[in-house]
Amino acid sequence: MHYDEFQRQLGKAGLNNREFAELLKMNRNSITNYAKAGVVPAHLAVIAALLGAMADKQVEFRPILENLDIDQKKPRGGAVKGRFGGSRQADLFATEASAAQTA
Repeated sequence: MHYDEFQRQLGKAGLNNREFAELLKMNRNSITNYAKAGVVPAHLAVIAALLGAMADKQVEFRPILENLDIDQKKPRGGAVKGRFGGSRQADLFATEASAAQTA
């Protein structure tokens, strides 16, 4: 689904990006980042289309989604201080003495 159509479906449902992200326990930036690519992943497109259709039929979807036990999405990459790409990163400001010990 193109991002513009995704936005149209959210509008039909009376949602903006922030509200959609909150309902799905996602980061708002994860949603808005799809604007650059111009397309939305299939699973989010299906959800947006269903929410738009439910709103057209005057079916209240918010309580349904709010009552789901959805875990908050964790940031990808598992960024941890002192690590890069999951591997331990050496101290970038090592002294000459400690640099000689590692050589």
